[in-house]
Amino acid sequence: MATAKKPAAKTAAKKPAAKKAAAKPAAKKAAPAKKAAPAKKAAAKPVAKKAAAKPAAKKAAPAKKAAPAKKAAAKPAVKKAAAKPKTPRKPNAAFMKPLTPSATLGAVIGANPLPRTEVTKKVWDYIKKNKLQDDANKRMINADDKLKAVFGGKKQVSMFEMTKLISNHLQ
Repeated sequence: MATAKKPAAKTAAKKPAAKKAAAKPAAKKAAPAKKAAPAKKAAAKPVAKKAAAKPAAKKAAPAKKAAPAKKAAAKPAVKKAAAKPKTPRKPNAAFMKPLTPSATLGAVIGANPLPRTEVTKKVWDYIKKNKLQDDANKRMINADDKLKAVFGGKKQVSMFEMTKLISNHLQ
């Protein structure tokens, strides 16, 4: 049985020769055709996949090369349109509005009304001046007595939580 399958696979590779041999005797045509047909399909599929894969790869490569050329042509037009209306960036009015700090926050940054951005800068200056940033994890701030009151009694706070807690002390 094993030797019969191997010659069938070889004849499957030679399609025209297999058709001529099977066409002469009509009685033998029915029996070998059933066995040879699956071998032909199995042999034909990998060949078809390989052949189909190569042209697809060739078609994909020119498409990729053509796409950057279109983008490159479109980019200068966009840059020219963007270059005309050059206006300086305006800060958000909500950030620049002076806010009055509470008494506890005022002990750290001062009692004068300041914009939210300046408040954050002054708190960071205080943290760096007093070396309150954790050595192992720089995102954590170790609170001293003044900052502990601002942080609601917490000994250690992350820098992201710090901004949330500071905003509770601004009006």
